[in-house]
Amino acid sequence: MSVDEAIQARRSVRRFRSDPVDQGTIAEILEIAARAPSGLNIQPWHVHVVAGNVRDRLSNAVVEAAISGRSEPDYEYVAEPLSEPYVSRRRKVAFDLYALRGIDRTDYAARRAAMIDNYRFFGAPVGLFFTIETGMQAGAWLDVGLLMQTIMLAAAARGLATCPQQAWCEYGACVRRTLGIGDDRILVSGMALGWEDESAPENRLRSERQPVAAMTSWLGF
Repeated sequence: MSVDEAIQARRSVRRFRSDPVDQGTIAEILEIAARAPSGLNIQPWHVHVVAGNVRDRLSNAVVEAAISGRSEPDYEYVAEPLSEPYVSRRRKVAFDLYALRGIDRTDYAARRAAMIDNYRFFGAPVGLFFTIETGMQAGAWLDVGLLMQTIMLAAAARGLATCPQQAWCEYGACVRRTLGIGDDRILVSGMALGWEDESAPENRLRSERQPVAAMTSWLGF
């Protein structure tokens, strides 16, 4: 698969098959992704990979916390209230996803249940969690994003599916306690990894992107 093909193939999959992913394959993906750019080459990231009983124990802990409303966010992902055009983009992708799953946008209980599916990794057998040391500045967060994108492209090139899941950070303290990660680290994001369930209607979602003309300013050409 070419780089362009991997970029086009990569998307957020929200229903996975339970088939396991070989640990060697995951290690190979991480070895490739370690070549991701890092400002000053500080490589501030650490990746915690969970599967099996550890995955299940973490999922159960965070699902329980989510149902009970015990939110413990490590940080705020977006400014609230979100302004336009960002709020419309967020609503559009959410409503498109609800429609594919047969959820009425006014059915808040079903919408909440769909959100909690994040904490079951959407059925994926593997979860990845990305942390940095507390006190790291914005450059380290940028580096982690570059690492995550490289992981997702390397996974796509091997026929694997992913879903980056910042939703886990709403319960970051619970994740860190369950995985034995110290308070000296911040959970930047989670990620589901596995094999796409191609029969799931939600996996037909293709989110819209801005055209180049709207997102680009050309200077000096």
